Amino acid sequence: MVIKHVYISGRVQGVYYREYTRRQAERLGIKGWVKNLSDGRVEAIFAGDAAAVDKMLEWCNHGSPNANVTGIEVAEGPVEEQFSDFKIKF
Repeated sequence: MVIKHVYISGRVQGVYYREYTRRQAERLGIKGWVKNLSDGRVEAIFAGDAAAVDKMLEWCNHGSPNANVTGIEVAEGPVEEQFSDFKIKF
């Protein structure tokens, strides 16, 4: 299992980016969470099989249909949290 801490920049709020991220993560069997940040970015934690997490990171480059992703920052875990599913945090 790998864990990636991700920050996505661009037009990623107000375009259902979090909901589409949740759906894609569930399709790939990824656990973790996604949330909006006050600076306009989206933050996420992806935990799962390395190949699935890589696919998730590829997906993040375009995201939801109306998103315009301009940058992604990715850091390796460790993360102190335990994940049982994938959630949208508010």
